[in-house]
Amino acid sequence: MEKTFYTLLVYSENIAGILNQITAVFTRRQVNIESLNVSASSISGVHKYTITAWSYPDQIEKITRQIEKKIDVIKAKFYVDEELFIREAALFKLSTQIVLENPEVSRVIRRYDAKITEVNPTYVAVMKSGKTEDIVSLYRALDTFGCVLQYTRSGRIAITRSTEEEVSAFLEQREKQYQDGAK
Repeated sequence: MEKTFYTLLVYSENIAGILNQITAVFTRRQVNIESLNVSASSISGVHKYTITAWSYPDQIEKITRQIEKKIDVIKAKFYVDEELFIREAALFKLSTQIVLENPEVSRVIRRYDAKITEVNPTYVAVMKSGKTEDIVSLYRALDTFGCVLQYTRSGRIAITRSTEEEVSAFLEQREKQYQDGAK
């Protein structure tokens, strides 16, 4: 059985130490996290962790269940790429001298729909957002000119292809149970 590339979406309250608890689950199972992005979600007071990792199906199920058992975690679910809308962002610092000497560099930037965000005597800053493979492809194309001074990519950001946040229905159900229990 081959490993599959999974994206976990984890929702939690904004509590100090929860990130450490989540990453510890991967460490205990000896699964390397490929990327990690943490941000506010569309629900007030709820943070969203987007974590990618190569794993076996049974292993990712166990990891997800263990994460969901954490007291401050609201919901955790894993996905394959087809179930998500995925993007990353990248920044490139290019040598101004090489960019000016070789007009093909600018054509490559335009061809990949990247944006020049700053130009100064030392460097040209370029930003590209999109799919991982498009960003890596742009890097490889620019690298052939020997102009890349620095390069960095963000962690993956992802939303499900469903019509609402996965966690919304869960929170609504929990609120209803709470209200029914208070009566």
